[in-house]
Amino acid sequence: MSNKRIVNCAITGSIHSPTMSPYLPYKPEDIAQHAIDAANAGATAVHIHARHPQVGAPSSDLEIYDKIISTIRSSNKDVLICITTGGGAGMTIDERLATVPRFKPQLSSMNAGSINWGLFFLAERIKEWNFEWEQPMYAMTKDFVFKNTFADMERMLVVMNENNVKPELECYDMGHLYNVKFMQDNGFIKGKPYLQFVMGINGAIGANVNELVNMKDTADRLFGVGGYEWSAFGAGRMEYPIGITNLFLGGHVRVGMEDNLNLAKGVPAKNNAELVEKMVRLMKDLDFEPATPAEGAKMLEITNVG
Repeated sequence: MSNKRIVNCAITGSIHSPTMSPYLPYKPEDIAQHAIDAANAGATAVHIHARHPQVGAPSSDLEIYDKIISTIRSSNKDVLICITTGGGAGMTIDERLATVPRFKPQLSSMNAGSINWGLFFLAERIKEWNFEWEQPMYAMTKDFVFKNTFADMERMLVVMNENNVKPELECYDMGHLYNVKFMQDNGFIKGKPYLQFVMGINGAIGANVNELVNMKDTADRLFGVGGYEWSAFGAGRMEYPIGITNLFLGGHVRVGMEDNLNLAKGVPAKNNAELVEKMVRLMKDLDFEPATPAEGAKMLEITNVG
């Protein structure tokens, strides 16, 4: 087993809001700089969401994405770019998917099934908010389904294939692995699938070692040992325990302020680079090495590297 592993850094996401951390990047120049800093710290790939530059709300605005992506690309920093198609709560499939043909990144996330998305408890836990949109957005998730139907998945995969973009298949639960297998069997997934186990979201699979092993064992049965690549992360404090365990199972890792705002208990991360540096340090202590972007592209069978 190679000791090289992909380190993916999810820069800002759509789950956390500015009230939760003064360091969460939401202006396009800050998101881009965090991505460049993460790459300098050892990230193989960066996972990009856009946000409204004035209030930090998740955004599907292609011009905001353009500022982020063009800044990263113009830096000439060697890093794989993964753009979300998850977007933010309430966005349409058209809004979520528009980034793929526009920017043709090496990777694009694709959610492999629908789930309840329950962050409503945060609406009551936090008493003072920085912006008006934050509390209502969390409150509405008590009656919200993150919709990713077979029709949605088929459409996304067709567009990704047309644009030579590798799908990063976000699996929030065991059934999502079966959805991926169905899409593969019906010709919508080309080559070796790249799975991302998303663990610890309220409404989906929990972030613990037992569930991680269950996910891997199920993937082994469905795709065959060596028949897929995979990464895993746990939301919040489980980010590093899940990541480290996954290294020993043969998988890749993801860190970043989309998933976890703290460098350690009670210590907020001030930059995504700090989270990458911690993971790289732990990896090296355990005799693992972060893959370069070129090595990551080879592992994932990415040909769109120009």
